[in-house]
Amino acid sequence: MDKKVIYEEKELKAKSGWLVLILTIVLYLCAVGGVIFAGIQLDNSYGSSVLAGILMAVCIIWLAFGWTLFLGLKIIRPNEAFVFTLFGKYIGTLKKEGFYFVNIFASAVSPKHFDESSANAVVLVPTISRKISLKTMTHDNKKQKINDLLGNPIEVGIVVTWRVVNTAKAVFNVDNFTTFLSIQADSTLRDVARLYPYDSTDTDEKTLRGSSVEVSEKLKALLQERVEVAGLEIIEARITHLAYAQEIAAAMLQRQQATAIIEARQKIVDGAVGMVEMALQKLSDSKVCELDEERKAQMVSNLLVVLCGNKDAQPIVNSGSIY
Repeated sequence: MDKKVIYEEKELKAKSGWLVLILTIVLYLCAVGGVIFAGIQLDNSYGSSVLAGILMAVCIIWLAFGWTLFLGLKIIRPNEAFVFTLFGKYIGTLKKEGFYFVNIFASAVSPKHFDESSANAVVLVPTISRKISLKTMTHDNKKQKINDLLGNPIEVGIVVTWRVVNTAKAVFNVDNFTTFLSIQADSTLRDVARLYPYDSTDTDEKTLRGSSVEVSEKLKALLQERVEVAGLEIIEARITHLAYAQEIAAAMLQRQQATAIIEARQKIVDGAVGMVEMALQKLSDSKVCELDEERKAQMVSNLLVVLCGNKDAQPIVNSGSIY
């Protein structure tokens, strides 16, 4: 079985287009002058001049077919490239900006592009321009429903910043590199999202919501490995949308609220106990009054009620003896 050919990019050495353009125009002017001159000679000699006839034939042939040299003139702007094939064989890529002349029989490969505006997500549209853009581009991956590590359905969307770095791989190794990137981004997002829970009460556990930097780095590394065959470079891959699915969003919101209330109560109780300890210590050090164990317990109970209550306390003033 023949092994699949993995194309590597190679530079096409093209000549300056200015030289060919100027030479072609000059030859056209000369051909026009030659036709006029040969016509005069033939008219004066009544068609007996062989050299004049040959000159006119050559000039007419040049006027008829000389324009084909203009087909080899190519203009390359910054961050653009042409991938050329000659009779089906890859001969090189023209990436440096400028004005060039290439073999008129060489054809530039015309890639198809992904039409994201179409209702059908797999529509490919041919482009009039045969250039490949080397600019940094952004792919907005639509949000999709995925199960996290705990099995909870969540909605996740990512944005991928990428560019073409190997035009030969992008054109010949995959059918369409933009569609290939979109499919690989979907698959990578699903694989990475399953490795983390949406959220966790354990502060040391990595989660989708709390460890965005780590998740983005893992997305970028895994996606880069998968699109390497297409000659693409992943600059950044980050989550732009993260939420529970609608069917469990209300229940998860209640759980988050309950967790937040419990954590807040724990902090309130810890603070209240510290304040009670400080109050008892201050009373003991200043010797304002001596309290037995029963009165200390009653004081602690009252202070905790005041400090931990949801509403303002209504104190009862005892003007008599505390005993």
